[in-house]
Amino acid sequence: MSTESLARQTRNYISNNVPQIQQHGGSFEVRDVDEAAGTATVAIGGACSGCGIAPMTMKLIRQRLPESVDGLENVEVVQSGGPRAAVMPSKTSEMDEMDEYEDYSPPF
Repeated sequence: MSTESLARQTRNYISNNVPQIQQHGGSFEVRDVDEAAGTATVAIGGACSGCGIAPMTMKLIRQRLPESVDGLENVEVVQSGGPRAAVMPSKTSEMDEMDEYEDYSPPF
């Protein structure tokens, strides 16, 4: 499998299985894919970090992408910078650490 196809599969999975990112004014970008290591970095931004479920969405991507994309073993989800920067990055980081999100399993 080529790196490009692994990146494409990652983008397709997020677009098809986590559509609320774009529906709610957020954005995502597959920043880096290392086929040999089986890793990917996905950045989310826009309205995502101002959203109360952003930490859950980030956790969902980290957990489900490796389960769903053949050849992908580990996913890091980061906040976008630049024009796609998150609105409240410090709040998203705080929410990601909250116990309330530990066992969240969203229906999407």
